[in-house]
Amino acid sequence: MRLAAVGVLTGWGEGVAALPDDARRAARGRRVVALSPPPSSERLRRATRECRLGVAAVRSLLAAAGLEPAAIAGADTALLYVSAGAYGAANRAFIESPGGALHFPYTAPSAVPAEVTIEFGLTGPYIILIGGGAVTIEALAQAERLLGQGSCERALVLAVETFAECADLYARARWAVGSPLVEAAACALFTPGPPVLTVGPAPGGSRLTDLARRRAGETFACGPLIGLALARETGDDPWSVSGQWRGRSAALLAR
Repeated sequence: MRLAAVGVLTGWGEGVAALPDDARRAARGRRVVALSPPPSSERLRRATRECRLGVAAVRSLLAAAGLEPAAIAGADTALLYVSAGAYGAANRAFIESPGGALHFPYTAPSAVPAEVTIEFGLTGPYIILIGGGAVTIEALAQAERLLGQGSCERALVLAVETFAECADLYARARWAVGSPLVEAAACALFTPGPPVLTVGPAPGGSRLTDLARRRAGETFACGPLIGLALARETGDDPWSVSGQWRGRSAALLAR
């Protein structure tokens, strides 16, 4: 499949140009670098922050690709969504507050892609994967499979990660996560074309993955997509990107 464009939002700003050279130094001791969603439509006024970030990431992608929203609407666009914990804030809010019927649907991991499909009129194939960078690599491989078998004409791979609402919980597991935790939302658009890709082990990681972590910070599932955005800026081979999650590493392998 061919990478057409990538939209990136992080706690540092929009696009990879906003990333610092060294995220750890730029954080100045902050454990979490938060990301505020841009203004949204009245329909999304009551949606959670992570839902609004997902919509904003797709809008950033459309701007990067020079496309109108109508270009991705309909049954020919697949949506593959990945997150390690962006549903955590909604779950915590529901558990620790009176909650109610209005809030309960947002506790599901499907809330973010559901709002995206409604906002942009997507009715094509739809996949949700839970996990970090290695799982994002699997989502990219699934996108290649859907494109290769003709199930769609284009595929969106979307990742959203938020941390601020659960910062204390992440602090308790600081041995298990990188620092700083940087909230992010990223979306990549793929269309049919060479090369054919498969998922394989990545014992040594990749330069792009290391660069994304150094410049953006720890962004969990968003890391490989930020790596792809950096590849477009640097002219590197985008298929050298890899991801890690809970001791497992994976990379995209061209054949």
